[in-house]
Amino acid sequence: MVLKLGLKYFFNLLFSDLHFFLSLSLWVFDDIRKIKMGIIEKIKEIEAEMARTQKNKATEYHLGQLKAKIAKLRTQLLEPPKGSSGGGEGFEVTKFGHGRVALIGFPSVGKSTLLTMLTGTHSEAASYEFTTLTCIPGIIHYNDTKIQLLDLPGIIEGASEGKGRGRQVIAVAKSSDIVLMVLDASKSEGHRQILTRELEAVGLRLNKRPPQIYFKKKKTGGISFNSTLPLTHVDEKLCYQILHEYKIHNAEVLFREDATVDDLIDVIEGNRKYMKCVYVYNKIDVIGIDDVDRLARQPNSVVISCNLKLNLDRLLARMWDEMGLVRIYTKPQGQQPDFSDPVVLSADRGGCTVEDFCNHIHRSLVKDVKYVLVWGASARHYPQHCGLSHNLRDEDVVQIVKKKEKEEGGRGRFKSHSNAPARISDREKKAPLKT
Repeated sequence: MVLKLGLKYFFNLLFSDLHFFLSLSLWVFDDIRKIKMGIIEKIKEIEAEMARTQKNKATEYHLGQLKAKIAKLRTQLLEPPKGSSGGGEGFEVTKFGHGRVALIGFPSVGKSTLLTMLTGTHSEAASYEFTTLTCIPGIIHYNDTKIQLLDLPGIIEGASEGKGRGRQVIAVAKSSDIVLMVLDASKSEGHRQILTRELEAVGLRLNKRPPQIYFKKKKTGGISFNSTLPLTHVDEKLCYQILHEYKIHNAEVLFREDATVDDLIDVIEGNRKYMKCVYVYNKIDVIGIDDVDRLARQPNSVVISCNLKLNLDRLLARMWDEMGLVRIYTKPQGQQPDFSDPVVLSADRGGCTVEDFCNHIHRSLVKDVKYVLVWGASARHYPQHCGLSHNLRDEDVVQIVKKKEKEEGGRGRFKSHSNAPARISDREKKAPLKT
């Protein structure tokens, strides 16, 4: 009887603790959701105010401050909640191969079919939307390299605010080298604009380069504003107001190009990622030839048809060009080059110099290199003696010549065997040479 009462008391205590922790976790998640909803409402209010404000010389300072406020709120929206141990949302996909490509697009545009045709990995495809619910990786074997292709779930409008697992999809896209935006050629051009706007809202800048603006915070000295050319979009007063919105009162700002207010905000935020994007228009077999020609002539665009297997080779070639992978073949001394397993370098992943090539093989190899012999497109003559700063090109052949180990104590008849200090006896006197 006592044992039954003890077990009953134990289970009641256990279930009461579980109920307490469950209620506490639900309260925390509900609080986090309310905070995010409040931030989203503030962003929409500021966007509505910007839409109502006329754009002229008198309102440009006010619009600049509003843009800075929106950027701050969106940064807060992307930050993980306080007290959470995780680094953020995303799919658990291990990086593999020499590059990573992400497929992004609306539901039912052909992403899963494209992954199956390029990699051979089965990804379920059906006529209904949201067939793919998680990230499915595949490997493309192209030009002696391995490129990881990720099939991500379709995203919808409002993905930057967390709708339809959009935040997880965008988090994986940020870790990729390039983005393939898959679009339906039969749909309107508005789909491309919506996806671009959603990606820019979370800090992804497609087919853009970082602005030439030098920005550095200081402890004292106020704000120093300079430019190397006349500015038409930003002046000193507008720059001061944007910095004060971020509570920055001591900084150094130097414009090296005629940048806009958005570029200045991106530099201040410091969390933007500039990526290359290829717009892939699928289902060209259901539109006319004039529309296909118009889409194919747009910049950074490729037209394909997964149903009829049209132009897939051109898509792979364009993807290879955009990734900028450089294959370097090694040549052992006195042997033929090894063309079976190249060392793959990239300007986005470390660089393409001889020093980067040596670091890719082993970190300690750089200090032992005397010079290298290079055959290929980067060499003026065959072979060319090059140093560590030489830039390599695709399909170059490299032979590394290492330094010889020096013998201790000199060479020949000046070789010293004395243990005396160097200031007393540099050399031991040798017998005269026999003649």
